[in-house]
Amino acid sequence: MPRFAANLSLLYAHLPFLERIKAAKDDGFEAIECQFPYQENSGAALQEIAGSMVQHGLPMVLHNLRGGDWSRGDRGLACHPARVDEFRSGIADAIAHAQHLGVKQLNCLAGILPEGLSRNQAQKTFVENLTYAAEELKKSNIKLLIEPINTFDMPGFFLSSSQHAVETIMAVQSNNLYLQYDAYHAHRMGEDILDIEELMPFIEHIQIADHPGRHEPGTGEIDYPEFFMLLDDLGYEGWVGCEYKELHQANFLKA
Repeated sequence: MPRFAANLSLLYAHLPFLERIKAAKDDGFEAIECQFPYQENSGAALQEIAGSMVQHGLPMVLHNLRGGDWSRGDRGLACHPARVDEFRSGIADAIAHAQHLGVKQLNCLAGILPEGLSRNQAQKTFVENLTYAAEELKKSNIKLLIEPINTFDMPGFFLSSSQHAVETIMAVQSNNLYLQYDAYHAHRMGEDILDIEELMPFIEHIQIADHPGRHEPGTGEIDYPEFFMLLDDLGYEGWVGCEYKELHQANFLKA
């Protein structure tokens, strides 16, 4: 059975961020992850988060690079030619947060395809930004990940398939760029999550949620018991992030 990390951006949403760390520990999780640990997103200072992690013995295994202004519709900046400087200026800050929290992998959100921009133009910017970010993170021994996101939940998101992610990784030609495979998003886009053997050399992190509802495994139609057995058979040793909204309980393994 894989190792599971509680995603504190979706789980325990009724609690302040720092209290979610204790809740994850109490529920038996071995690690945590979050989307944005930055104070304007989490409401908690960096030192407070780090202290609570130490107190409860939970490492943070993943967070995102800065993704722009979420309240104004940003969902990442990496494919935006007009915002290259903004994207790159956020890299150092993300690295500083990751180092303080002991995080060894950062996820880069591609963003919404800008209106009037061709996919070829967006891809060129995406590859150039990823090339820059991968090398900057490598200097700090931090891995860079990219995540395809389904276009039902996030209309217009530029990176929405595993194939596109792999093509992008190959185009960047860095040994520090990997795939963050979200089984929920893949399933929503019609991919067979039990047919991932060819993706395994690229996958460094996995996330899960069931469908419909984006709740914990066992509440929907996705065959997660088979998926977890497949991960074991394929020798996956990374973390599986529980990025869902709990319907009955946060840690589905306690069912």
